[in-house]
Amino acid sequence: MSVARTPGALVLDVEPCNQLVGCPGCGVIAHGHGRVVVEVIDAPWAGVPARIRWFKRRWICRETTCQTVTFLEHDEQMCAPRSRLGARAIRWAIRQLRFEGATIAGLARQLGTTWNTVWSHIKPCLQAASDDPARFAGVRVLGVDEHVWHHQDRRRRGPRELTGIVDLTRGEDHPTARLLDLVPGRSGTVHENWLAERGEQFRSGIQIATLDPFQGYKNAIDDQLQDATSVLDAFHIVKLAGDALDEVRRRVQQERLREASTADEAHISVEVAYLLTQQVREVFHQATPAQGRHLAAHLIQRLPACPIPEIGRLGGTLRKWKDAFLAYFDTAGASNGPTEAINGIIELGRRTARGYRNPTNYQLRMPLITGG
Repeated sequence: MSVARTPGALVLDVEPCNQLVGCPGCGVIAHGHGRVVVEVIDAPWAGVPARIRWFKRRWICRETTCQTVTFLEHDEQMCAPRSRLGARAIRWAIRQLRFEGATIAGLARQLGTTWNTVWSHIKPCLQAASDDPARFAGVRVLGVDEHVWHHQDRRRRGPRELTGIVDLTRGEDHPTARLLDLVPGRSGTVHENWLAERGEQFRSGIQIATLDPFQGYKNAIDDQLQDATSVLDAFHIVKLAGDALDEVRRRVQQERLREASTADEAHISVEVAYLLTQQVREVFHQATPAQGRHLAAHLIQRLPACPIPEIGRLGGTLRKWKDAFLAYFDTAGASNGPTEAINGIIELGRRTARGYRNPTNYQLRMPLITGG
C-alpha cells in the first residue's frame, strides 16, 4: 500500500489481496467484517529498523450452525500466529548468527526491539533443528573432545565441562566438520549414554572414532561402537612427547642446581630425550603410511625400556594406546584436529557473546555457528 520513513523505523503498510476466504470451521464463504492493524518487526533495510503494518481483514461466517463466528486472516509467510517478528526477520537473524558472528543483543539493536523478543522467536527454530533426527544421518567418522563452557563457581553455574561430539565425515552435504551435540559432563558415562540414545542404526554406521588419550571416552567407544576403529589423535601424541621432554629439562635443571649430577650427565639426558621426542614427531612425516607405522611400532617397543624415567613413562603410555596409535596409519590419517577446530569456533562464539549463563541456550547456539 505505502512506505513511510519515521524517526525510528521504516514502516511498510500492506494488505492482502484475497477477496474470497472460506470459514475454517465449515468452509462456507465468509464475509468481510472490518480490519485489524497488526505491526510486525521486519528485517532491517540499509541498517534501518523496519516495521510492517499488516491491515488484516476480519471475517464473519453467516452459517448459523457453524461455531466459528468471526476470525482473522493469517499468512504463515508473513509471521506465525501472535508473533512479533516476521518470518523474514527470523531468517535474517538466524543467518546473521550463523555466518556473521552476530550476538542476540546486536540483533536486537538492529531490529529495534529487545533481547527477549529476538531470542524467544529464534529459540524454537533452533530447538526444532536440534531435535531433527535427520542431522545424525550419514555420520561415519565421529570425534569427541571435552570443552569448558564457563569458569565460574560450579555451585552457581553447574558443571564446567561439556563433552563435544563432532561429525568428521566429509561429503557433499557437509564438506567440513560439524558439531552434533554438547553434553553436560566429561566422562565415559556421558559419552556412552549419548551413543546409546542415538540408536543402533546410528552406531552401526560409525566406522572411525577419533579421540584424545582419555580412557573414559575409549571405554565408551569400545562398549557402544564395537565395529568402529578407535584412532588416537596425532597432535596429542606429539604433545605427550613434548611434555615428557619438558619434564626431563625441568628435572635436570633442578638436579644441577642441587649439584646432584654433572653437566655432562645432564646434557646427555636432555639430548637423548630430545632425539626420542623428534622420532615421535617423525612418525607422522614419513613418505608412506607403512613406513610411519613401522617406526611407530619400533618406538612403542623400545621407549618403555628407556632409562630416562620420563621417556619410559611416555613409552608406557604409547604402549597402552598401541592399537589406537597404529590405527592412524590404517585410516588414511584420521585425526581429531577438526574437533579441536570446532572447539576453537565455540570459544570464539562464547567470547563474542561475552559469556553465557544459560547452558540450554549455549547448547542451542553452538551447533548453529559450527554448521551442526
